[in-house]
Amino acid sequence: MRAKWLALAAGLVLAAGCGVERVQVVPVAVKAPVKVARCVLKFPDPRAGSAARVRLQRDLARFVSRRPGRVVYSALDLVTGVSLGYGEHEHDMITASGAKVDILAALLARRDGRLGEGERDLASRMIRESDNGAADALWSRVGGGGAMSAFYRRIGLRETTPGPSRFWGGTNTSPADRVRLLKVLVNGGKGLTSADRATVLGLMGRVQKDQAWGVSAAARPGDRVALKNGWTPRPFIHHTWAVTSYGRVVGPGRDLLLSVQTDRQPGEGTGIQTIEGVARMIGARLDSLSPTTTRPCPTNPVA
Repeated sequence: MRAKWLALAAGLVLAAGCGVERVQVVPVAVKAPVKVARCVLKFPDPRAGSAARVRLQRDLARFVSRRPGRVVYSALDLVTGVSLGYGEHEHDMITASGAKVDILAALLARRDGRLGEGERDLASRMIRESDNGAADALWSRVGGGGAMSAFYRRIGLRETTPGPSRFWGGTNTSPADRVRLLKVLVNGGKGLTSADRATVLGLMGRVQKDQAWGVSAAARPGDRVALKNGWTPRPFIHHTWAVTSYGRVVGPGRDLLLSVQTDRQPGEGTGIQTIEGVARMIGARLDSLSPTTTRPCPTNPVA
């Protein structure tokens, strides 16, 4: 009997020992889920673009109709090729100080870009500060109205006429010609070197803060602006004002050339408000004129 109890106890001890034995666990590698990029194709959506254009032109026309005086504009996006305008070929719009860019461009073309230190200082003051005395000096050095007429013909500005005698501020132009001038400054040719164009656009990009109004209202955060504005009282036209602004607004997916010109304005401030209203509307809604739609890639493309 005692032997049976000893055998039973031994069996229990063995069983207990087996119960605490640790079994080695071998980890199994688990693969992370693979992300598959969705393939989509982008296509122009001309129908949506046409509808957006109709809405924008309608809203611009409504805005302009509620503003005093005459308001005309021209816009061209060099990236998308989108253009729009209203009265863009009306060529009796006075430029006032807007003609100062013309003077500098003509002088650079005439001198093959070789300006003296004093002339470069005059050019800087003429564009950045809109200094009239500097403009008088460079208008004379470029050769006055006769030389400016030849310059306009050479670069293709058919709707621009220089001011009479020494009155460069009396130069008349159209919004379409302002955009043509900007296009030459951006793309080159017509006797202007890349250095000449960099000089003009560089100065236009650094105008004094109090003169940075106008088409700059079309800019999105982060866009770069190069512009020149003009403003002058018209005492012989019912004591009204002419106020103009044109320039380049460039940023991701956009290279906008824009000119907005007004006259018969009751005051300078009213003209500025009108220009900025037009520019802001165009800047905010320009992208909608060249929309795209997306479609999934075909699953079984034909080779």
